[in-house]
Amino acid sequence: MDAAVLHRRTTWHDECVPPDLVDRLLALGHIDVVRGLALAEDGDWFCARAWARLLVERGDLDEALEVLHPYVGTGWWPAAEEAARLLDAGGRGEDAIALVRPFARDGERFAQRDLALLLARHGRGEEAYELLVPHVTDWLIAEALVDVGVGLGRGDEVAELLEARLAPGNVCVRCGDQECGTRSTEPFDAANLLASVREKQGRTDEAIAVLHSYDRVVVNNRDALADLLVRHDRLDELRAYVAGGSPWEAARRLAEVLEERGDVAGAVDAYRMHGDEDRCHTSILLSELLARHGRGAEAIEVMRALDSAEDWIVDPLCELFAAEGRAEEGLAHLDALKARRGREEWEIHRLRAPLMAACGRLDEAIADAESHPEGGGPYAPESLARLLAEAGRPEDAVALLDTDRLEHAGVLGPLLVELGRIEEAVSLLRTPRPQAPPLQPIGYSDGPPF
Repeated sequence: MDAAVLHRRTTWHDECVPPDLVDRLLALGHIDVVRGLALAEDGDWFCARAWARLLVERGDLDEALEVLHPYVGTGWWPAAEEAARLLDAGGRGEDAIALVRPFARDGERFAQRDLALLLARHGRGEEAYELLVPHVTDWLIAEALVDVGVGLGRGDEVAELLEARLAPGNVCVRCGDQECGTRSTEPFDAANLLASVREKQGRTDEAIAVLHSYDRVVVNNRDALADLLVRHDRLDELRAYVAGGSPWEAARRLAEVLEERGDVAGAVDAYRMHGDEDRCHTSILLSELLARHGRGAEAIEVMRALDSAEDWIVDPLCELFAAEGRAEEGLAHLDALKARRGREEWEIHRLRAPLMAACGRLDEAIADAESHPEGGGPYAPESLARLLAEAGRPEDAVALLDTDRLEHAGVLGPLLVELGRIEEAVSLLRTPRPQAPPLQPIGYSDGPPF
């Protein structure tokens, strides 16, 4: 085993059984297959992780750690992280700390964070705090610093560190220019973290003031101010924030909480009050909300009003047409788009097949897709195979794909599993892909090509 190979395989889901398919194999009772791949000399990480977790559920922590040992031995952090998590959950926190510490010492950011959190959980909060403070400019570690610092009663110290990062006049951390117009704060979410400190201290008004005063950022499609106002049930303030030109994520958060409370009309208004800014995002969210509550016809009109030929807009509109039993109207909509633009790229043409299938014209849909200029590319057979599988024709779906084309493995593998062709599926998914040679460094030249 090699850490670089493990990283590549798990990052791109190449030459391995992907985690969702590992779960499916276990659900279908193919435990021996997963175990065999986990323990193989050239083992499969996702199988090893699943098998170790299954052993822990059975009460065999030591055996689970033995499964992970060869992977940890490569020096690959995700394997050590999983082993440490199992150790800590199994009541062996000191062993977990000992396992993580060398990775943290070597500068692995996630290990530094995890080590600090482990130390804090096991009564060594001061040690954790001292470990984190020098890395306050790293957003990942700064998040842990907030939790550890507030837990120790040192929230004000953490707040001072973050306020210093937000102070005007800081030079840009990227170019060193004090007058640089780009965002120069590190960590990038310093305002969000400062607000989190104040909220954890019970100083909610100050937390809100922080988010109004500084350049807050949306992280993972979550707006910190909107989430904060919801947690403290200050919906009137959230409504005012949304009406005043907030990011679309704030409108979504308001709509979510209103829908959870049964106020569907209020949730609809939350999207409509947001205005034209980010209209595409809010229109998609509004259409999904309406469809969930049996108002599919209104949802279609919301999406139609965008009058867009972008595939990420047309796709959900076509899904709505199909769900409402109006597939023919969906096809007519695509025809109108094609006539208006004079062409139909594959990203739009591919939307015809599900609509034609909904009209009982599945075979015609496949022939139509294959006749498109891009119908012979790698993506067309994959989408058509999924359509055949959903229609209860998995054998036809497999026949449509080419086992010699490794780009088809992600779709073909699960189909073969469902057909009981397990060995064939595993062999295909673990087939090595040709690796492109690394780029050679380019030396200086005063002649072309530059």
